[in-house]
Parts: sequence; C-alpha cells; structure tokens
Amino acid sequence: MKLAFPNRSRNYDDTRRQVRFFGYEGMRTIPFRVDVDAITGEVPADSNEEAAYLAAFDKNRKSIENAASKAHSQSRKPEYVLTSADFR
Repeated sequence: MKLAFPNRSRNYDDTRRQVRFFGYEGMRTIPFRVDVDAITGEVPADSNEEAAYLAAFDKNRKSIENAASKAHSQSRKPEYVLTSADFR
C-alpha cells in the first residue's frame, strides 16, 4: 500500500528542535519528525521560532513528504527522523 499524507497537522517539538507529522499506509499511522535545520535557514533571534519553523515546514511540505516516502520505502521503521541528508 502507498504511503499517504492526508492529515495536514504538524507540531513543533522545542526540546528536539523537530517538526512532527504523520503518514498513513492503509490503517497504519507512521510518525515522522524532521530536524528544523534541514528545512530552514537561520531564524532571526527576535522571531517566534515555533511559528517560523511551522511556516518553513508548510512551505517545504511537498519535498518533506517526498523525503519521508523515500525513507519509508527503503526501510520499515516504527518512526522516522529526517535530516538534511534526506534532502540531497
């Protein structure tokens, strides 16, 4: 079954500096996290980091979903963490 991303929700984890989102393969939910450094440039010190990271995620959603699909097709894991290496 093909991995899909019908759920547009995502959230920012300040401790890990990652954005978390979910993919679905049939009835199975597959959690993904992406390092914010992989999807953003430098965020100005006076900005709201969470809002900036979520906006960067939204802007790059298609490439993030493509990287997630590729990672999932290469190995089956209970959870995936995408880094800048996944976007090369």
